[in-house]
Amino acid sequence: MKRTVIDIKKLIGSKNCRVIGDVEREFCGVRPIRKALAWDLTFCIKKGEEAIPLLEETKASVVICDVDVLSQNVMYDDKTLVAVNRPRLWFIRCMSSFFPPETETGIHPTAVISKNSEIGKDVYIGPYVSIGDDVVIGSGTKVHSGVHIHNRVRIGKSVILQSGCVIGADGFGYERHEEGVLERFPHIGGVVIEDDVEIGANTCVDRGTLSDTVIGEGTKIDNLVHIGHNCIIGKNCVITAMACVGGRVELEDGVWLGVHSVVVEPGVKVKRRALVGIGAVVLKDVEEESVVVGIPARFLRKRRENE
Repeated sequence: MKRTVIDIKKLIGSKNCRVIGDVEREFCGVRPIRKALAWDLTFCIKKGEEAIPLLEETKASVVICDVDVLSQNVMYDDKTLVAVNRPRLWFIRCMSSFFPPETETGIHPTAVISKNSEIGKDVYIGPYVSIGDDVVIGSGTKVHSGVHIHNRVRIGKSVILQSGCVIGADGFGYERHEEGVLERFPHIGGVVIEDDVEIGANTCVDRGTLSDTVIGEGTKIDNLVHIGHNCIIGKNCVITAMACVGGRVELEDGVWLGVHSVVVEPGVKVKRRALVGIGAVVLKDVEEESVVVGIPARFLRKRRENE
């Protein structure tokens, strides 16, 4: 379906964007700026002079770009620019509005689901999914192929569980007895995953020992992440690939964990909107709005507003 720049203006709002070029210019697809073709919509995050080579080179019909481009006084015959704050964000919203992905629903015949679990409306459950006892899955949630959901797991609405993740397996809890042999700590807690959470492929979220492991609303967890038993993850956190969050760690709202970062000391708290850098190892509390790096992690600076 063809769309025009007028549709973008309606979505963004005239007060929030400035159009440079033909407002009736059409587009019918999306591609990256360097690979875009005529009739495509794309975006450019470069600012000011740095954006000009990309804007001149791209074949896209419509480019959502940063408002800094306005200072360059550019105009093109073959493309229209839509200047906004946060062009990537508005490009995402345009994609979702004009080119929404196909919605998957239904339960694949190879899925194994306990009879005493509760599946909400418009839920998708893919091939070879396993769902245990006393599981609740909220409406609009997508559980992709090969996911294993163990007993006593509560999953909210519009959650996405990518292929191969494991939710609610026992955590790594042992105690040595008098002769040095390890005895397993029984895990009778569960997992609570709140609304609008996404958990990446082959990520593991362990159940709690006596109470629940909790993943807060809106949090996004990448592939190959480990979340240990009894962790409390706040709202709108970002946990990137191969991060490790050890048992009984708390991440407050808006925390960002970089690739390969580790937070392992039981009882450690990473406070609101703190950012843990790539490969950092956190052994003590991190103050709110802080950026920490290194092994062991140390304070670098305060986190920026849009970071």
